[in-house]
Amino acid sequence: MSKRITIDPITRIEGHLRIDVDVDNGHVQKAWSSGQMWRGVELILLGRDPRDAWAITQRICGVCTTVHAITSVRAVENALKMEIPLNAQYIRNLIILAHSVHDHIVHFYHLSALDWVDVTSALKADPDKTSALGESLSSWHLNSKHEMRRVHERLKHFVGGGQLGIFTNGYWGHPAMKLSPEVNLLAVAHYLQALEVQRKANKIVSILGSKTPHIQNVAVGGVSNPLATDSPSVLTVERLMAIKGWIDELADFVKNVYLIDVAAVGAFYPEWTQIGKGVTNYLSVPDIPLDSKGTQFAIPGGYIEGGNLASRKPISSFNDDYWQKGVEESVKHSWYNYEKSGALHPYKGETTPNYTDFKDDAKYSWLKSPTFYGKTAQVGPLARVLNGLAAGHAPTTKYATAALDTVSALAKTKIGLDAMHSTIGRHAARAIACCVNVDLLADQWTALLTNMGKGDLTTFNHPVFPKDEVMGVGFHEAPRGALSHWVVIADGKIKNYQCVVPSTWNACPRNEKDEPGPYEASLLNTPIADAEKPLEVLRTIHSFDPCIACAIHLTDKENDTAISVRAV
Repeated sequence: MSKRITIDPITRIEGHLRIDVDVDNGHVQKAWSSGQMWRGVELILLGRDPRDAWAITQRICGVCTTVHAITSVRAVENALKMEIPLNAQYIRNLIILAHSVHDHIVHFYHLSALDWVDVTSALKADPDKTSALGESLSSWHLNSKHEMRRVHERLKHFVGGGQLGIFTNGYWGHPAMKLSPEVNLLAVAHYLQALEVQRKANKIVSILGSKTPHIQNVAVGGVSNPLATDSPSVLTVERLMAIKGWIDELADFVKNVYLIDVAAVGAFYPEWTQIGKGVTNYLSVPDIPLDSKGTQFAIPGGYIEGGNLASRKPISSFNDDYWQKGVEESVKHSWYNYEKSGALHPYKGETTPNYTDFKDDAKYSWLKSPTFYGKTAQVGPLARVLNGLAAGHAPTTKYATAALDTVSALAKTKIGLDAMHSTIGRHAARAIACCVNVDLLADQWTALLTNMGKGDLTTFNHPVFPKDEVMGVGFHEAPRGALSHWVVIADGKIKNYQCVVPSTWNACPRNEKDEPGPYEASLLNTPIADAEKPLEVLRTIHSFDPCIACAIHLTDKENDTAISVRAV
């Protein structure tokens, strides 16, 4: 018997996402991804000074803040053909990388781990056996017996008091949960430890960006951080030494806890390496620029078609024609109108809302449908890692090999690269990317101090705006994937502005050809054990780490229901 399941909104994310699935014989047969808020930021920017765009666009979201600030200034700089001082690149890179590490840690432990971990089962665990398990997997100092006993007692206190506190929302006892009590307890311990560790990454962003979540230091032309080796009122070597200490602490946790935990989940849920594949066209952009012109990058980008790594076409610079000409957006199934039918390039993009209610075969989302040369594409850490492997990127290869080897050892069978095209694979890719990022944090810290040691303290170049019309695109490989801002400037004012964000690529509705987007495609054939508790749907959607505020913005004044799940 066929059932329609509606989850509205999907929780433990930023923004309002509705997922509908038709389930028959215990498997998803069809899916719809619907953004339930409208973003009007592009309209707010019209007529404004391009130098103000970064401060406005990062208010799109309270999570994806830094990424929009960086991408916005890059878009304007690209339009003006500006070079950026090396120190500014290094400082921006440090902020980007610290924000990304923070995002990855929070995503796995605090936004999606509870899809796999049964917290109440951890009460049955033997803390000493849990410690032995943890110490057999890594050298992390907080896998001790004392720590596991302490966490076990803390958890008993939560439950004994009649409240699970931060663990309240979860499908405890769900038939799809299969970790042993000891593995569950280890995961709960690391969940709590991650709450403390992620603060270290945020401290780096705060010092370099003047505040967080919305940084204050970037500007078209560089950053506002004055550098000195002796003044206490600016970014000094003393502050930079504190940052280095936090980088080292982050690296310890990411490599000895995060990467291992993801591998363990993959080993205990091997069937999930065959679920959630979906769209296998993978798009990523290069990032962490190493020169003033944005032509050399620490992380490669490119496009892979059909999951074939040999098909990779590189995206090489901020001025790459292959990238700039390939992006279009359709609104055939979105609550917008275009003057003419068909998809539009972002430079010609239109933002004209037209709400018509949810219609399965017509318009049903506030998200547009991006395509790359007419094809849907998955963006995010999996696209980033696969492009890195295809490009022969040594750091990516190193940590991808370590992750697959660890999964294989725990599963006692060889797990190959094909397993990455899955729900679990997306989690593994984030852990791999996070390991690459903590190493790059240390590299960029060294590069900044080395450049300062040469006597170069420049952080800003003044922009000059021509009177004629210019246009530019800024891109950034954000934690959730390829983010781009497209700006048209005329007489020194913004004439058009379009944001094409990661969750728009992944959470989009069907495109001009009625092809499903990555979320929708990834849910097909997913097994559903209990239609009233569709945990399996959440697992796959959460693996993308959706952040819908970047894609849409609207308020529902008629229905104040916080969350509803219906099976009809």
